[in-house]
Order: sequence, then structure tokens, then C-alpha cells
Amino acid sequence: MSRTYPIGTPGQPWGEAERARWRALQVRRRSHADEVLAAIERLAGRFEVETYGWLEYPPDRYPLVLVRSRSWDARRPVALVTGGVHGYETSGVHGALRFLDRHAAEFEDRANLLVVPCVSPWGYERIHRWNAEAVDPNRSFRADSPALEAALLMQRLAPLAGRVRVHIDLHETTDSDETEFRPALAARDGKPFQPGTIPDGFYLVGDVEQPRLDFQQAILREVASVTHIAPPDAHGRIIGADVVAPGLILYPYRELGLCAGMTDAPFRTTTEVYPDSPLATPEQCNEAQAVAVCAALRYALDATV
Repeated sequence: MSRTYPIGTPGQPWGEAERARWRALQVRRRSHADEVLAAIERLAGRFEVETYGWLEYPPDRYPLVLVRSRSWDARRPVALVTGGVHGYETSGVHGALRFLDRHAAEFEDRANLLVVPCVSPWGYERIHRWNAEAVDPNRSFRADSPALEAALLMQRLAPLAGRVRVHIDLHETTDSDETEFRPALAARDGKPFQPGTIPDGFYLVGDVEQPRLDFQQAILREVASVTHIAPPDAHGRIIGADVVAPGLILYPYRELGLCAGMTDAPFRTTTEVYPDSPLATPEQCNEAQAVAVCAALRYALDATV
């Protein structure tokens, strides 16, 4: 594979012309309406469904939709689940929907559930990491966000400040990270591409400011019954970060503008699963995401903060 990305001049960050060229090459490959909104509509009798904003990427217009407990009670803590922050990460979206359909009833009398199955519908349809402006939403959860996907979700959640007890953000790592998205990122930013490796298995990314190792390990124990946990590489790392416990690395959530750092939830984590593994199927990946949500909620709702 050529390491020279086909857009831009090596060593020079993209301008608007390069972004426009990149955008013109993106092709709709699946339907947010048919695969996500239709699934949410089937849940509407059991939950409240809310449109919290709209994305305008002419000629496309997308509703941003969340699902929440019908029996919302201000005395209960909030359990937040997000998926599809990177729209191409399929199991994050469908794992969140599976949790709602199959498992949410277990928690409805203990927490106010708020689930955002697909934060980035434009990226979902084009199976891409970025939004239409070639911006990564999962580096954009900060003040003056450059991504409307992040800004609108933060705006919607602002009234819940201090009430979110647990937030689990569902992601996956694919072979296309190495073949497309990381080379594109290097080209966009005018930097050399540094090849990496894709972890084979499920792992978690915790927050360096609040790692909660027992919480993270409780999730990993449950997921291990569904799919395998990613081992470290030869240097004891996963995606360049030191492994602090089997299947667990830590990132500075807020410094990086990550979705899982947008609230003050005392229990927060980011999942990663590998759908291209010869040892896992898409079904296992969706189930692993749903199991991770259940494990996170059980631990967080039982624990002392």
C-alpha cells in the first residue's frame, strides 16, 4: 500500500480545496434512516424519543436523535450511553440499539437512561470517521467545538451537569484505521504517516484523571465471556499507550476532547472492539458492546462514589 495519501501535498496541511476534494469522494453506502432511525422508531412505544438537533450538510439533512427513559425521575442518577461518535464504527451504533431493546428494562427503575445511538449520521452513512468538514467529532467535545455533532450533544446534556453517574462511549477499531483513516489524518495535518498495529480484541480506554480500575476491570470480565480481550503488543502497549491492566489503557479525555469526557460522571469509559478479527463476528461485537453497557451500569449503580 502506498503511504502517500491521494489528497494534498506531503508536509502541507489541507486547506478548503483539499477538504472539498475529500468530501466529493465520499459516497453514501448505507442508510441512517433505514438502519438507525427505523430501529429507534420500533422502540418508541417503550421509551421517549427526542430530536435534539439537526445536521445540515447540503444536500443532506439529518436529525440527531436520543432515546431516554419514559419514566424519568429527577431523584435517579443518569446513565448515559453514546454510540457512533465515529460514524463508521458499526457495533457502537448497533450495540447501543441492542442494549435498549434487550437489556434496558433491567435498569429503568434504578436510573434515568439516556442513549444516543448514532452521534454522527453523516459518517455512519459514508462509513467514515470524520464529519463532512473532515473533522473528527471524537476530538471535538470542548468549548467552541469545531464539530456540530459534538456541540449539539454537549448543549443538550448541559442541563444534566452533575447528575450523570455513568457514561459509556461505544467504539471499535478496524483495519481501515490503518489503511485509510490514519493516513488521511496525517495528510490532513501535513504530517508524515507513522504505521501502527490494530489490536486484536476488545479493550477499554479509561480516563487518566479518573481511571476507576475496578470499574474498568468489572466490564472487561463480563465482556470476556462474549469475545476475547486484546493482548498488548511486544512493547506492552495498545495503540501506543501503556497497558495498565489486561485490556485497559488510559487517555486524557478532556485534553483530547473525547466524548467520554464531556460530563463529570464519576464512572466513565470508552469501549473498543475489533470487528475484523478472525476470532470474532459482527454479532459478537454487537453483543460485546451491549454486555459492556450492562456491566458498566451494574457496577456504577451499585458502587459508592
